[in-house]
Amino acid sequence: MASAAEQLAANVNWGAFAKADELKKRIWFTLGALIIYRLGTYIPLPGIDPAAFARAFNGNSQGVLQLFNMFSGGAVQRMAIFALNIMPYISASIIIQLLTSVFPSLEALKKEGESGRKIINQYTRYLTVVLAAFQAYGISVGLQGQAGIVTNPGIFFSISTTITLTGGTLFLMWLGEQITSRGIGNGSSLIIFAGIVAAFPAAIVHTLELGRQGQLSTFLILTVMVMAIAVIAFIVFMERAQRRLVITYPKRQQGNRTYDRQTSFLPLKLNTSGVIPPIFASSLLLLPTTIANFSAHSGGGGILATISLYLGHGRPLYMILYVVLIVFFTFFYTAVVFNPTETADNLKKHSGFIPGIRPGERTAQYIDKVLMRITVLGAAYLCLICILPEILVSYAAMPFYFGGTSLLIVVSVMMDTVAQIHGHLQAHQYEGLVKKARLRGKKR
Repeated sequence: MASAAEQLAANVNWGAFAKADELKKRIWFTLGALIIYRLGTYIPLPGIDPAAFARAFNGNSQGVLQLFNMFSGGAVQRMAIFALNIMPYISASIIIQLLTSVFPSLEALKKEGESGRKIINQYTRYLTVVLAAFQAYGISVGLQGQAGIVTNPGIFFSISTTITLTGGTLFLMWLGEQITSRGIGNGSSLIIFAGIVAAFPAAIVHTLELGRQGQLSTFLILTVMVMAIAVIAFIVFMERAQRRLVITYPKRQQGNRTYDRQTSFLPLKLNTSGVIPPIFASSLLLLPTTIANFSAHSGGGGILATISLYLGHGRPLYMILYVVLIVFFTFFYTAVVFNPTETADNLKKHSGFIPGIRPGERTAQYIDKVLMRITVLGAAYLCLICILPEILVSYAAMPFYFGGTSLLIVVSVMMDTVAQIHGHLQAHQYEGLVKKARLRGKKR
C-alpha cells in the first residue's frame, strides 16, 4: 500500500496546489510559529551568566542534559526561556492517557466525545503546569548550586526562574495547539522536530571538525553517514509496516437495494505507539537528575547523586533502564490507544467478522493475540533504534543528532506532516470537484 508521501508525489496537481489558498495559509502560519519558537530558544534566562553556564554545560557534555538539549533545539545549552521545551506537556498528555485506562471517570469522559475531550485537555494543561513548575524549580536550585552561574542567588531568582521557564512551556503548549488547529497539524511534534532539525547543520560541522582535528577517522564519519541513511530507510519501512486482518461483511439488503458481500482490511501498525515510548522513557530518566540537583543544594542527596551519576549516557544502568522503559511503554501505550474488545464490538455491530473467527469475544482475543505479537517486534525495533545513540556517544564521540532516537522523531513527524498536507490537498481538490458539479447542474 502506497504511503501518503508516495500518493502526494504521484497524484499531486501542482496547479491545484497553487490554488489551495487555505493550505498555503496553514503552511505559512506553521512556518511563522516555528520561527517564533526558534527565536525564543535564543532569549537567555534572566539572572545567569551565559558564559559561566556554557562552561558548566560543556563539562557535562556526556550527561543527560545533552539529550534534553537535543529535544529543546539547543535551548538548554543557552539556558533560554524555552529550556524546558514542550516536554512537560507531552509527559502530562501521556500520564493522562495512562490514567484514563485506570480511572473509570476519566474513561467515561473520553467516551463523551468532544465535550469530554475538552475536559481531559484541561486536566492535561493543569498537570503540565505542575510538572513544568517542578522541573523549573529543580533547574533554579541546580543553577544556584553551581558557583558563578547565577549573578544574584536567592529566593527571588528561584521564583523568577520557575515562572519564566513554566511560562515558556505554557507558551509552547499554546503555540503547538495553534499549529494543530490553524496550521498543518501535529503542533507538539513539529516543535520538537524543528528543534532537532535546526541543530543538524551544527552537528554536521562539529563532526567534520572532529575529523579535521584527527579525533574521528574519515572511515568512521563515512560509516556513520551511511548508517544514518540506512537507519532512515529502516525507520520508514518499519513505520509503514502493517499486519492487515481480513474483514468480511456479508450480503445484506437495505431498502430496495441489495449489497453484495464485501471484504476490507483492519490495519494493525507494527509500531502502534509511535515515538511516545522513547520520548517518555528519556523524560522519565531525567527525573532523578532534577531531584538530585534539589537534594544537593539542600545539603543531602548522596544516594540520589550516585543514582544520577550511574544514569549518565553510555552507562550500563542507563541502557538497561532505557530498554526496559521503552518495552514497557510500548506495550502499555499500545494497550491504551487500541482496545481489541471495543474494535470487536464495533465489527459485530456492523455485521463484520474475521473469516474463521467467531464474532465477539473470540474476535477480540484473536486481535489481541495478533497485536501482542507485532508489538513484540515493534518494541524490539524501537529498542534497536534508540540504543544506537548511546553506542555512538559512548564509544565514537558522535553527536546525539545522528542517533536513532532523533532520526526516529524526525522521520516519523515528517511522514505524519506529509500525510496531513496530502489530506488538506485532497480536501481542496474534492471541494473543487463539488463546486464544478454544482455549476454544471445550474447550467442544465
